[in-house]
Amino acid sequence: MVEFSALGPISGIPDSDMDTVQRLYRVWTRKYARNALRTKYYNAHERVKNLGIAVPDKLANRFHACVGWPAKAVKTLADLSVFDGFAYPNGEDTHGVDRIMDLNRFDLITPETIVNAYTHSCAFLTVFQDPDDGERVRVIPRPATWSAAIWDFMRNRIKAALTITDIDEYGNATDMNVWLPHMVYQCSRVNGAWKASACPNDWPYPTVVPVCYDPQAERPFGRSRITRPLMALTDAAIRTMLRMEVGAEFYAAPSLWFLGLDQDAFTDKWSSLVNSINSVSRDENDEVPTLQQVQQMTMQPHSDMLRTIALMVSSETSIPVNDLGITMDNPASAEAMMAAERKLSREADRQNHLFSYALEEVIRMVVCLQEHIDPEAMPESLTGIRCQWKPTQEISLGARADAFSKIANVSEAFAQSETGWRYAGFDHDDIADIMSTIRSQNARDVLDRLVGNAGNAQQQGSEPQKTDSSEPVNVGKSAGGADVLKAKFDALGVAIRAGVEPSNAASLLGLDGVRFTGLQPVSLRDPNSE
Repeated sequence: MVEFSALGPISGIPDSDMDTVQRLYRVWTRKYARNALRTKYYNAHERVKNLGIAVPDKLANRFHACVGWPAKAVKTLADLSVFDGFAYPNGEDTHGVDRIMDLNRFDLITPETIVNAYTHSCAFLTVFQDPDDGERVRVIPRPATWSAAIWDFMRNRIKAALTITDIDEYGNATDMNVWLPHMVYQCSRVNGAWKASACPNDWPYPTVVPVCYDPQAERPFGRSRITRPLMALTDAAIRTMLRMEVGAEFYAAPSLWFLGLDQDAFTDKWSSLVNSINSVSRDENDEVPTLQQVQQMTMQPHSDMLRTIALMVSSETSIPVNDLGITMDNPASAEAMMAAERKLSREADRQNHLFSYALEEVIRMVVCLQEHIDPEAMPESLTGIRCQWKPTQEISLGARADAFSKIANVSEAFAQSETGWRYAGFDHDDIADIMSTIRSQNARDVLDRLVGNAGNAQQQGSEPQKTDSSEPVNVGKSAGGADVLKAKFDALGVAIRAGVEPSNAASLLGLDGVRFTGLQPVSLRDPNSE
């Protein structure tokens, strides 16, 4: 067990905050042993806990069997918590959230954080200003093994947090960050003395978001998937495998007994056992020794016990017993798999809903810090962002396509929405391509209608005004010519607002000679200016 040294005074942290820092450090040292134990079970590093009855400790200490059920309990549920990006109000990413996710590798840190949360009950996402780029805000995941937090029950959020970023060879912290409202302290220990540098921010509470599994009122940081019953069952399974291994070793070769034969008759017992031809001479009384063979041991009682333990593990974790590798049936259909994993998928749906709050809070925090938005006055384009997850139930492609087709026949809007295509089973990238195609097609349809309307207006007016790239547009002398040109420019504005590239829209409307300033049509401001 790791013995941690006491945390001394830290230069640069005022006394008003030092009490909180000391409390955070005590929480970390107190919880470390429990978190480290679950890490050992997850990595299958926990050794056999021998009872010393059937198997001597000398043999048990040489046994290195592993049981991966704790990792299975974590990964099976984590595989159903697959983050699939964010959905935006009106389908427009006005705050560059997709770019923020790419820069912070959300595709990597999200599953990593979820696995840590299932393993240790919680993990943390920290948000801070990039030291190399002052305009960029970074998101870094931290496991519970190297973190601690204090919960504010009155405000239902984290009051303060601590993350260990480096340790020495003895396991003592040498670098850590302390997260407080409006402040982050970066602490380092040099030559036994702690020093801290203050990094203030505009956020009214710590920029740390907990990601928890099954949080409760009395346990706001949740609980671990590697429960005490699961650890006890894992120990029992390892002992059962130990007895099976020892029994197999003793009875791997047949045990033979010669009654009435002196031991000196065999110079090499192993060679006599494995040779195809052997001979035994008569004894001094001219009698042939009697041969008896010990009955081979059966593994059935041990395998039955291991199967019983697997059934108990299945009950504890909601994992189908076939997935534990004890019983193997024929491959199941998608409907059968869905029925077997019904309880697990319902738990994943509930847990994904809880994870959504954490991820949405993180992305809003990043946007507000980058764009200097008051957290009390977030626009709807930010508060309306919602997390999306891959389906937790195993549904066949045929069933999804059939359901999508039936709903789309009732509601055309469903077939042109991100929700509809996500319901059909497409992922975030595929949906982005589909929606881009739909928007382009809609814009093209709008433009075609506008071109037709402009042509009708031209036919009802005077002769068409010729435009080319070499001459400016001639408004015309007649009122009819002015009306035609006005209709074309009205159509041009509508097309641009619909998402059509300006030069393409002008070409289709016969306005090739129009030169664009690059200014936005609504406010006429330079989009590159502040």
